[in-house]
Amino acid sequence: MKLLVLGGTKFLGYHLVQAALASGHEVTIFHRGQSEAAPLPAGVERLLGDRDGRLGALAGRRWDAVIDCSGYVPRIVRQSAELLRDAVDRYVFISSVSAYADLSRPGANEDWPLAQLDDPAAEDVSQHYGALKAACEAAIEETMPDRTLVVRPGLIVGPLDPTDRFTYWPSRIRQGGEVLAPGKPDAQVQFIDVRDLAAWIVRMTEERRTGTFNATGPERRLGMQEFLALCAETLNADARLAWLDDEALLAQGAGPWIEIPLWIPGTGETSDVAHLMSIGIERALGEGLSFRPLAETVRDTADWDATRGTDAGRRAGMSRERERELLRKAGAGSSAEAE
Repeated sequence: MKLLVLGGTKFLGYHLVQAALASGHEVTIFHRGQSEAAPLPAGVERLLGDRDGRLGALAGRRWDAVIDCSGYVPRIVRQSAELLRDAVDRYVFISSVSAYADLSRPGANEDWPLAQLDDPAAEDVSQHYGALKAACEAAIEETMPDRTLVVRPGLIVGPLDPTDRFTYWPSRIRQGGEVLAPGKPDAQVQFIDVRDLAAWIVRMTEERRTGTFNATGPERRLGMQEFLALCAETLNADARLAWLDDEALLAQGAGPWIEIPLWIPGTGETSDVAHLMSIGIERALGEGLSFRPLAETVRDTADWDATRGTDAGRRAGMSRERERELLRKAGAGSSAEAE
């Protein structure tokens, strides 16, 4: 197949290109040429431009499918869809589980209502990320009805992840010592290795699939304690988990999700997204979505993170000083360890 990837130089886009090449496809990427996560093979065709008004490099070309992993604003996404309407057979759009209107209850499936923009002209991605993704989906389907595959991933993790929301845990546990473990030990966590996601998206594209699919994992319920214990078993058995409950952390002003990755207490500001990591994935599992061993993801992520150096800026996670402060103020320590 001849595949066009809108993006293709960062995280998911990079791994999509690698998965497509591994399957023997011819790959073109369209990007601004400003940055990339890692060098791409010489055989990848690069087209330069900007999705907002500078799409000329795409004109007059033909591909079997386009995979859009860099669409966030419906006005801009519609430009791409309209230009490519007669240039591709399939439009594959990477959306998000954040597109759902209500994540205060578990089990969101593909038929749940989507978030809506109060102002259809809004384009502030940081403020309206989920609703904008939902509007992007609608714009593509309106432009290319019955020729669209929408993938709604949860938290995407693994090598080259720029967010640090998963990476924090393997890297912190590899350091050993007393590790602050947040919230309820049995709280569900969900994420998907970027390489598994990319390989599945490419296969679904090969099969000319359409429709909408949630894509996160694993295939069974995974609790926070089981995840952290696996990290310790894989990376450093001397790491000791010291659990602080939701109330103790909130009382000290600890920040969910970013300061303490994967922690969503489900109260206060996080009540609307209490079940962001309790998404239904039965439809994707039925279409062959599969997962490598979690220990492999944990080890590979920690190994990649180690190559970044200690001076690399981190976008999520606590400093060791902050971690010790939270444990000290809560009177935690070995007595707080979960069995």
